[in-house]
Amino acid sequence: MKITIIAAIAAASLSHSALAPAQTYPSKPIRFIAAFPAGGPSDIVSRAVARRMAEVLGQPVVVENRAGAGGNIGAEYVARAAPDGYTVLLGGSYVTIAPSLYRKLAYDPERDFAPIGLIVTNQYVLVVHPSVPAQSVKELVKLAKSRPGKLNYASAGIGSPPHLSAELFKTMAGVDMAHVPYKGATPALADLVGGHIDVYFGGISGALPQVKARKLRALAVTGARRSSQLPEVPTVAEAALPGYEISTWFGLLAPAATPREVITRLNGVITGIVAEADTRSYLIGQGVEPFTSTPEQFAAHIRREIPKFARIVKAAGIKPE
Repeated sequence: MKITIIAAIAAASLSHSALAPAQTYPSKPIRFIAAFPAGGPSDIVSRAVARRMAEVLGQPVVVENRAGAGGNIGAEYVARAAPDGYTVLLGGSYVTIAPSLYRKLAYDPERDFAPIGLIVTNQYVLVVHPSVPAQSVKELVKLAKSRPGKLNYASAGIGSPPHLSAELFKTMAGVDMAHVPYKGATPALADLVGGHIDVYFGGISGALPQVKARKLRALAVTGARRSSQLPEVPTVAEAALPGYEISTWFGLLAPAATPREVITRLNGVITGIVAEADTRSYLIGQGVEPFTSTPEQFAAHIRREIPKFARIVKAAGIKPE
């Protein structure tokens, strides 16, 4: 009888000690890892959310930029961090594209992370230089078919979401366009405006000023729905290619084995922050769409994204490094 009582007390003690960190969380600063350099979309979203997280949680939330290797340095760092909720990652589509681009990836997107929740989604805009005689997606497809390999398109780099957006377009439309990769979106957009490039799938916030100045012509957006920043521009799917859809995302990830109570707490915090009018307005102004989820919905989204991008990478003939 004594043994049974002692065992029960021990079990209760262990249960209490397991819950204690979650009940007192957070009791120290949180490190918010952004896997890309300062100033980019990842950094902008990180700092907007981290600032409000600090106010809501009552603890400092410090953004650290651990850039390099297409986001993999920051992702690996968080995957190997202690699973206590004090190191989190602003994950993005780079996490679900990476398995198709790298033979020796130091982390597994499904095994090594505990999804907390989505924060924003991001789609791209298909733009052409005004010299390209196409006023619509259908006209662009017709033009490309009449000039196989003659039209060129820029991307922000091999394997980047804009590159994969164009490759999916080529596959579904049955057209051949020459790829001109750049080291980032800024030089790609500059050469497009300068008339050295014909076609580009790029970020809406970067392209929008050039579209408004009539230096570029917007033909379509790549997501499932029209953009709130370009409501008059159709999606690629409704304009010409039913079923076409490609968008990226940013969401909060913790190391695997992070206590469920901590995941639930953080999900509630970021969901509330993204629902705030000021936060929503700011994020939309940066060219992204606020979009929240449960941890389970986020995990399912990651599972769907990995094979989707794998199919696009394979169709594009991109060889893993």
